Amino acid sequence: MLNASDQSFPFPILIGDIGGTNARFALLVDAGSEPLQLPPIKTGDFATIEEAMRKSILDKTAVAPRSAILAVAGPIKGDEIPLTNAGWVIRPKDMLAGLGLEDVLVINDFEAQALAIAAPADEDLVQIGGGSVRPQASRVVLGPGTGLGVAGLVYAQHTWIPVPGEGGHVDIGPRTERDFRIWPFLDPIEGRMAGEQILCGRGIMNLYRAVCAADGLEPELKDQAEVTTSALSGADPAAVETVSLFATYLGRVAGDMALIFMARGGVFLAGGISQKILPALMKPEFRAAFEDKAPHSALMRTIPTFAVIHPMAALSGLAAFARAPRAFGVATEGRRWRS
Repeated sequence: MLNASDQSFPFPILIGDIGGTNARFALLVDAGSEPLQLPPIKTGDFATIEEAMRKSILDKTAVAPRSAILAVAGPIKGDEIPLTNAGWVIRPKDMLAGLGLEDVLVINDFEAQALAIAAPADEDLVQIGGGSVRPQASRVVLGPGTGLGVAGLVYAQHTWIPVPGEGGHVDIGPRTERDFRIWPFLDPIEGRMAGEQILCGRGIMNLYRAVCAADGLEPELKDQAEVTTSALSGADPAAVETVSLFATYLGRVAGDMALIFMARGGVFLAGGISQKILPALMKPEFRAAFEDKAPHSALMRTIPTFAVIHPMAALSGLAAFARAPRAFGVATEGRRWRS
């Protein structure tokens, strides 16, 4: 960690949420301003992040950022940071040399999501089921998207501390008779079923094909969007069951994470998939699976669950950190580069 006097970043600050499919950016001119949202970028449209930032941001704005705080989908080790589900490799030294930046910090994408749930606005949340938030108690955020992101947020020494990890890769197994019929048709990863094999965009298709195969049906829907749209409209019974099971399995994993972190401050579902299938998550299956954690079901009923409906939640978390970095216990060692 840096010394207290060394934690701030020079403004203007470019903040970015770099996912496997999309990269979203905003400019923070000073500590008192609202982030200036910039158009999203498809990571596949550019060979490198430097090219994307130059052509889509720096060449189109008169504001020259001096710092960059980036949240990326992947582990951060060394001077080259490959994205887990995209072709970019983040090289902060190249960004300093080629983009005129003075200061670059790279954190995990779900650290940014965790920062966003420290003090979310009421209008950015939809509560699913019962329970109530205990202030300054631990929290968890999960986000099914290109993969399944998970992070904790703990409060200690008057500071919110994000805890990144790879919780989306925990094992998930069958429990019900229906699960045992479907499970043989799911595509595993190296012989095991990880949460991310089901609870993400491609996981929806994995689950849909398995539901069809278990019933001897030919899958007719071609992608995740078709499955979720058909499920919400009730047009396709296999899609309806797929999204219902998705909600159930997400509830199970969310409950596991709540127990791991003792998340009496709440469990928060982030990302576009959670927002799109919110009507399904509001049905009994998600919350029932979340609470079904004997011998701790009574405890689980007291823990609230929320869908985060802020369209740019990670950027709001990064902006909160950029304005007041001393309020958050974000580790910078090995993840901050300066010119």
